Amino acid sequence: MAKPLMAKATAVWLVDNTTISFKQIADFVGMHELEVQGIADGDVAAGVKGFDPIANNQLTQEEIEKAEKDPLHKLKLKFNPAAAGEEKRRGPRYTPLSKRQDRPNAILWLVKFHPELSDGQISKLVGTTKPTIQSIRERTHWNISNMQPIDPVALGLCKQSELDAAVQKAAAKKAAEGGVMSDDERRKLVSTEQSLEMDAAPKIPTAIEGLETFSLSENDEAEEDKEPEIDADSFFNLPKGGAEEDEDEDPRF
Repeated sequence: MAKPLMAKATAVWLVDNTTISFKQIADFVGMHELEVQGIADGDVAAGVKGFDPIANNQLTQEEIEKAEKDPLHKLKLKFNPAAAGEEKRRGPRYTPLSKRQDRPNAILWLVKFHPELSDGQISKLVGTTKPTIQSIRERTHWNISNMQPIDPVALGLCKQSELDAAVQKAAAKKAAEGGVMSDDERRKLVSTEQSLEMDAAPKIPTAIEGLETFSLSENDEAEEDKEPEIDADSFFNLPKGGAEEDEDEDPRF
């Protein structure tokens, strides 16, 4: 159920100007019944000026009268067409001024170490815009040369649980699409079934195929038989003549 603007100030006005029960006021403004009782006792919201919900188009006099007559009646916020859809609007995450200068470094870290994250996920994590993320991905950011990748969790831009949830969601989406993630991109390992269906990766052969079953043909065997046999003794028998004749012609003998 929608809550009124300036809930505590509205509760102060209802306590001071109506006879509605504390329970009814607490349910209407979204406070605890004891807090409303504390307002009536002067222990809570001291110095807070009441906010008239009738003058500010949040309640009607008829609705207040119904609640005063019936303690079980629940106050209903007056319908305001201008406020329709306001609760569904979500802007980028608010980043304190002191940390906004660190956002580019955090984006660079996410792009480098978690490329599986989409621009929308990074935008929600650190509170930035998609053009900024795209410029850092393409390294066209005006300050890219001075940027250093820094973990956004360490910078306080997001929680570790939020980062883990975003990474797991991205991995699940990639798995649903049937893709296999690489190690460099910190992607998930494939299952046994997927790995068996993948083509075998080329490997360096440890031996030439067919060597272990290689056999000579009949013609090769015949040619091998025609080669002359070599007698080992012939290498040690010197030819007669040369050396002996030289010894006989020596004038000293």
